[in-house]
Amino acid sequence: MGDVSPERKSGCGILSAVFGGRSIWPRRLHSSSSLPTPNPKNKTHNENNEFTNLDNDPKHADRIISRPGQNYSKSPPVYHHHQQQQQQQQHQTPINARAKKETGPGNIPGPARNIPRAGLGISGELETMIADHQKSNGAGSLVRASSSNVMLFGDLGNLRQGNINNNNNENENINYYPTGNNNNNNNNNNNNINNVTAKREEKNGVGPEKPVSLCRAVSTRMDPEQLKILGNEDYKNGRFAEALALYDAAISIDPNKASYRSNKSAALTALGQLLEAAFECREAIRIDPFYQRAHNRLATLYVRLGEPEKAVYHFKQAGVEADPDAINKAKKVQFHLNKCTDAKRQQDLNTLVKESGLSISAGADSAPLIFALKAEALLKLDRHQEAIQTIANGPNFDLDECTKFFGPIGSATLILVRAQIDMANGRFDDAVAAAQRASRLDSNNKEANTVLRKTRAVATSRSKGNDLFKAARYSDACVAYGEGLNHDPYNAILLCNRAACMSKLNEYEKAIVDCNAALNVRPAYSKARLRRADCYSKMGNWGACLQDCEVLLRENPEDEEAAKISDEAKTKLQQRR
Repeated sequence: MGDVSPERKSGCGILSAVFGGRSIWPRRLHSSSSLPTPNPKNKTHNENNEFTNLDNDPKHADRIISRPGQNYSKSPPVYHHHQQQQQQQQHQTPINARAKKETGPGNIPGPARNIPRAGLGISGELETMIADHQKSNGAGSLVRASSSNVMLFGDLGNLRQGNINNNNNENENINYYPTGNNNNNNNNNNNNINNVTAKREEKNGVGPEKPVSLCRAVSTRMDPEQLKILGNEDYKNGRFAEALALYDAAISIDPNKASYRSNKSAALTALGQLLEAAFECREAIRIDPFYQRAHNRLATLYVRLGEPEKAVYHFKQAGVEADPDAINKAKKVQFHLNKCTDAKRQQDLNTLVKESGLSISAGADSAPLIFALKAEALLKLDRHQEAIQTIANGPNFDLDECTKFFGPIGSATLILVRAQIDMANGRFDDAVAAAQRASRLDSNNKEANTVLRKTRAVATSRSKGNDLFKAARYSDACVAYGEGLNHDPYNAILLCNRAACMSKLNEYEKAIVDCNAALNVRPAYSKARLRRADCYSKMGNWGACLQDCEVLLRENPEDEEAAKISDEAKTKLQQRR
């Protein structure tokens, strides 16, 4: 029996046992569930190097963007020098306002063009953008690229450009051609726009190593293959955002070319957008199921995202394109995740922490569910500080994207862990909101409902205790914080708050006990350490007080309160000696 795509399988894959009975993967990923199993014997993919050569596709050999409307088939008339002088004499200074509205690119008078706004494609969008720009900023920064296409040199999205000085003299190098031989006009105008671009780059200190690729692409009406070449150039030079914009432009012209999607995936990966990169690879494989490079790229992404079983499948489909190093990483991740499954079954939390960490180190460096698995185990071991740091070190993907990629059940598992981390870190409102979202995503998850009740109870107790503390009702505040601790006995925030109440009631020993408990789960919790130092000072235990102050000052030398208590402790110790 041949290999079955993992996107077709139902269930959890390798992490199903790790997360218990809860399925953390979607039962069916629609973006790639309909992929046929490639058979290299029947078809081979001869795609050329994406980042060096063009695909030999005769369909796109001479592709030119069509002009969408009647207004785009006409070119501005030619105005000779004596005609311009005559017009300038007729239109003197008193009518500057009207002149600004009637002048076009390059200070050539002419009627305003009626720009249609719907269904125009790239050329129509440029004309619309120019019309809006003329209303607000005039036409000094417009550059005519061909007989019917105008571009704004400064309005290029997020591309990095130098400060462009609008100099009308530059427009003298741009010719305006009447309707006629469009090919000759385009060639001449392309040379002109390249000259202007080079002149602007030289003036602004932008060398040839930083070309404005999208500017050149739009100005010359390039076909998608040329856009891809320019994108590859930016990608090689580390300009990933610019490369992404060019690949998007190519896809908008020809959305059914797998190499454009695969190249876009590479740019997204370089920008750290791994989930979006995986979606683009899936789309490339949907377009061309035998595209081996896309299979290899998707498999590598699956390793980093913590899905080694799917990675192994796509490595098989990649054939000669498969990366041996990435294959070894997939096997190591799979090995350590199997260890995690056994540790989870045996409730061996220490081994679970160890093996999940090893799977991350082996290659799953951007797997949110594995980071969540490790953090959850640390929480159960009452190592809250390490759990908080684990989530902080993990990927920060958008939760909607996680739901789309991992499915609602896997996303609910991730959100539940984050809710508990928020509660341990004192973000009670965020914890309640996260638990509510997890409960909506997976309504049958009993743990989600349990965490939701717990977060609500702790948040309510903390809010009630804070109100009583502000009203100087310290005994009642202690009781309120204690109610929250009944639901979460090792919550460092509630322990520290109750210690503050005990200190106000002069029960310093009880306050120190609560501070100790808070520091056991969160050693870096400076507020609890400062409160304990204050209690030691009031008890006259200056040695212990000075030790806590020294720790605080090492972490934050500008802590004025710790410095004040430290100076007092040093003075008392000197007097005692």
